[in-house]
Amino acid sequence: MQEHYYTEKPKSRLKLFKISAILRDKRFEFFSATGIFSQKKIDLGTELLINDCEIKDNWDVLDLGCGYGAVGIAIKRLFPTTNVFMTDINQRATKIAKKNAELNNVNVEIMHGNLFETFKNRKFNTILINPPQTAGNDVCFKMIELSKDFLKENGLLQIVARHNKGGGSFEKQMQIIFNNVTTISKKSGYRIYVSHNN
Repeated sequence: MQEHYYTEKPKSRLKLFKISAILRDKRFEFFSATGIFSQKKIDLGTELLINDCEIKDNWDVLDLGCGYGAVGIAIKRLFPTTNVFMTDINQRATKIAKKNAELNNVNVEIMHGNLFETFKNRKFNTILINPPQTAGNDVCFKMIELSKDFLKENGLLQIVARHNKGGGSFEKQMQIIFNNVTTISKKSGYRIYVSHNN
């Protein structure tokens, strides 16, 4: 059976990579590794989400399914007054994310856990998700549905996905759960869908 990056304990031999990217006009470097999503470069969805998501000073931000941490770490460096929380089911990913927080000299809270299990009593101004589409719609829809309970009033759920590869179904699900959804950015087949928790 093929191992997926949403496996809790990847069995593949650990091999580290170092990748760099320009995000919102700043240069970033990250470690990545085998057994983690998009290990050789910043994927286009993550890049679009970092570049075009809506963030305001002093917001509480959750990077859900953070992988090696590119989104949360970039947001914290770009918007230093934000409080950034990150979580992933993949233990290897959260270890590498902690390494990346040190590499980029940011203070973020990184936890290992499935979906929202480590955030029982916390609410966020925004939840950022590049959903694990290969995990299937059940997992991705659950992320959307549960987000409503973890957003502050007027908080934003921001999801990036390839519109023709499942993103359209996420957009519909967001409309069902939040009763609103807009597209705030499009590039290379990817879109950022945003729902407000009214």
